[in-house]
Amino acid sequence: MGTRQPEGPPPPPTVQRLRIRYAKRGRLRFVSHRDFARAFERALRRSGVPMAFSAGFSPHPKISYVGAAPTGSASEAEYLEIGLQTETDPERVRAALDEALPEGLDILEVLPAGPGGLPERIEASHWRIELPEVTTQALAAALSEFLAKDSVIVERVTKKGLRLLDARAAVVSASVERPGESRDHPGLGETVHLEGCAILDLVVAQVSPAVRPDDVLTALGAVAGLDEPLTSRSTRLGQGRLDDTTGVLTDPLGPDRAAAARDGAPGET
Repeated sequence: MGTRQPEGPPPPPTVQRLRIRYAKRGRLRFVSHRDFARAFERALRRSGVPMAFSAGFSPHPKISYVGAAPTGSASEAEYLEIGLQTETDPERVRAALDEALPEGLDILEVLPAGPGGLPERIEASHWRIELPEVTTQALAAALSEFLAKDSVIVERVTKKGLRLLDARAAVVSASVERPGESRDHPGLGETVHLEGCAILDLVVAQVSPAVRPDDVLTALGAVAGLDEPLTSRSTRLGQGRLDDTTGVLTDPLGPDRAAAARDGAPGET
């Protein structure tokens, strides 16, 4: 017997790829990656974006997600890529998707995909972690002990069972923001006043298995005897590659933005 083939013509080819940066804010930080994917596909249908689809018996829209933030964490720097079957203005796609998604799942930027893959441009995440039940002094002392270690192993229960993670090896840099400081966080849309809340500024390398902010907090508690579980609120401020000179994360959409500008389609938001 021959191989069974789907009925009808094959789907139209992908003629344009768009890269999207979006945010998870407020109560929507508790949306899981699976729930976001469902909401995003509904938004694609409602907004009429001309999606390209895979072939086969169960066609699905061509969407590629990159390193989703853990459930419960806010983020200003989540990324995905979509394939379209017709050329479409990126700004129109951004506005239509942002309108179709609930407030708190916000489409920040849409750009035509330039050369190179998006995952290869991301090797670390920048986190801001608020710890309202910990003093700045206690956090600074715990962080000093943690950074002095070569390795700090923590446990995490996963679907595949108990995993051991080296939280220290994944931390690229970490510091405690000073008390009494006010700092503008444009992505958060607010000026953050730091009195009465210890805040950890953290850059974590993308390793496998992934080390999350709560893994680092568990490690801090283990080395310094901080009371657990630590109440925290984490926000991912950025993702990218580490600049060898400055130590700052590069913008993963920077090459796409530059290519769009050269082509006369800046894709500004």
